[in-house]
Amino acid sequence: MTELLKLPVGIENFEEIRRDNFYYVDKTKLIEQLLSQWGKANLFTRPRRFGKSLNMSMLRSFFEIGADPELFRGLYISQKSALCEKYMGQFPVISISLKGVNASDFSGACSSLVKIMNAETRRAFISLDSQKLSDVDKKLFEELMDRGMTQDTLVYSLKELSELLERSYGRKVIVLIDEYDVPLAKANENGYYDEMALLIRNLFENVLKTNDSLKFAVLTGCLRVAKESIFTGLNNFKIFPITKVAFDEYFGFTDDEVRDMLHYYELDSDYETVKNWYDGYRFGKADVYCPWDVINYCSDHIEDPYLPPQNYWLNTSGNEMIYHFIDGLEDQTGVTKEELELLVNGGSVQKNINQELTYKELYSSMDNLWSTLFMTGYLTQRGEPVGNRYDLAIPNQEIRNIITEHILQMFQKNVKNDGTMADSFCSALEAGNAEQVETLFTEYMRQTISIRDTFAQCSRKENFYQGILLGILSYKSDWIVRSDRESGDGFSDITIRISNSGTGIVIEVKYAEAGHEEEMVQKALRQIQDKDYGYEFRQEGIRRILYYGIACNKKVCRAEVLEV
Repeated sequence: MTELLKLPVGIENFEEIRRDNFYYVDKTKLIEQLLSQWGKANLFTRPRRFGKSLNMSMLRSFFEIGADPELFRGLYISQKSALCEKYMGQFPVISISLKGVNASDFSGACSSLVKIMNAETRRAFISLDSQKLSDVDKKLFEELMDRGMTQDTLVYSLKELSELLERSYGRKVIVLIDEYDVPLAKANENGYYDEMALLIRNLFENVLKTNDSLKFAVLTGCLRVAKESIFTGLNNFKIFPITKVAFDEYFGFTDDEVRDMLHYYELDSDYETVKNWYDGYRFGKADVYCPWDVINYCSDHIEDPYLPPQNYWLNTSGNEMIYHFIDGLEDQTGVTKEELELLVNGGSVQKNINQELTYKELYSSMDNLWSTLFMTGYLTQRGEPVGNRYDLAIPNQEIRNIITEHILQMFQKNVKNDGTMADSFCSALEAGNAEQVETLFTEYMRQTISIRDTFAQCSRKENFYQGILLGILSYKSDWIVRSDRESGDGFSDITIRISNSGTGIVIEVKYAEAGHEEEMVQKALRQIQDKDYGYEFRQEGIRRILYYGIACNKKVCRAEVLEV
């Protein structure tokens, strides 16, 4: 039996993937298109975890002197023999990633950049025949490997290294800069943006604009930072954002690529789940999946076929943009509750998108925040834009979960700010006053968004209403509240133990279609009894047990109670 290829979870090195028997989704056609489109400096902007770093590693492995043709055997580009003969292994390559430049101050960021340049210079020096270098060249190499490199040397480092490599090999140099905007994002978060923007601008201008040793350059990042901020005077720059058709299929997995991967790992039956959770991004005219999600899903489900889908993308970075977005509900100039309801329920909103922002402007207005959410993958486009106006939608179930989870967090915070209403609800719940529980829970639902997405499963809608209930119950710090806990012959939605009154409460929440609220309440009560969710309370000697059936539809709530 042939051993399956391993899944490259977190691996961004092309050579490692190809040498060590990992599954690789062939994106080498990007090389052909890059050469045919030809730009002196090329910028690709895509959200995080869409294969930018792996593609940059693949470019380096192809173009760099000493390239191993075996790495590309069986891939698309290997069929282009004339192109391979002309370009494969023919150029010195400078390849750096700025994703690790994460410092609390400008001095620390400069130190990180210096270490990156030190490491790349050492890599270049080791591959050279040092006997061919002049004493002047050797001295310059030493300066670029010096950890005490000054800022003046740093801004010329990429240009000087490319000049050294051209003199050494007699060929112009390809420059690859991955995650170019990470230092700017971190600088903006930590209050030294202007200093960092000036440093990056000078660094890029020297290597990309006034550099006769440059063959071409490729940069990647999440955002397209305004030209006047970073790329001043670079009129030879070609930018490929998520809205452009060129290269639209080379960052992210297409539907066919996902089907092939699922089939290879015998996960064909998981296709609809994977599509609902991780598809939905629109780049140019291509519909793509997030590769990070698909790879992690396959890896997890080979081991555990019954594991529910996870929010993999959520855990790869902070989600400050979502916090700013949802918090705008409390601001009259921010996102409206109606717009948010449209989005989480599968609809779209039309907004004017500005694809050239500085990091200082990201949160300066709601218009800029809509643009940022679009460019970073929290929102995607539907249909064709009209000028700069795009119909924006949440791409998939994973992003919808991220947004609704933050809505529930904000709801819980607001509950604690209005203790009177929360106390009244909890008192009615403990007293068995179903009518008051129904009235107050309905009022709470009017204060937050409603879930009515016709494509969403009932369980997801029920989880949202369950989350609202848990947010209210968090007000009672002396109550023991548990959710989805094994009880009797199943898992009860919510159980509450009130020690000082010797009361136990079981709540089962159902989503109801309009007009069927009473029917679903009775179904909830039957489920509590049939599965004996009160078993644990009886075993503990709790004599007063309340069973609540609660059914919800949009802003409508129906509640009934049984005391046993």
